[in-house]
Amino acid sequence: YVNDLRDSGGETNFGISKKAYPYLDIKSLTIDEAKKIYKKDYWDRCQCSFIPDALSIALFDFAVNSGCNRAVRYLQRALGITIDGKIGNQTICACNSIPVKETLEKFIVYRLEYLMSLKAWKYYGNGWGARVKSIQSICEKYL
Repeated sequence: YVNDLRDSGGETNFGISKKAYPYLDIKSLTIDEAKKIYKKDYWDRCQCSFIPDALSIALFDFAVNSGCNRAVRYLQRALGITIDGKIGNQTICACNSIPVKETLEKFIVYRLEYLMSLKAWKYYGNGWGARVKSIQSICEKYL
């Protein structure tokens, strides 16, 4: 549990923020409740079960940190398809037919560019950069 006043997400517990879930008692959130939120609101919403593992892990992590719509739009940009922020048949098909390694590399670069554009980069950039690098390393094991 943290409540960093510089963090626009506000109170955060297990990575779940008050900004994203204003109706939740963030401080009392349990790990099991957090897992259910992650599964339903991020993994399932981004259709991660239907795309290659390397991309699903990267997409899920980006969605958790920056929102599903933004994460999907950046994935669609990396895929070179219509950008609408929704995971549908076109996005799922592209994820499964376009070379995953190339897409992952672009997706990671675009994510870092986005993070670096944020004002809070000066406070959290080292941690955010390390997180993205760690996620990239994990994803590359699935290529």
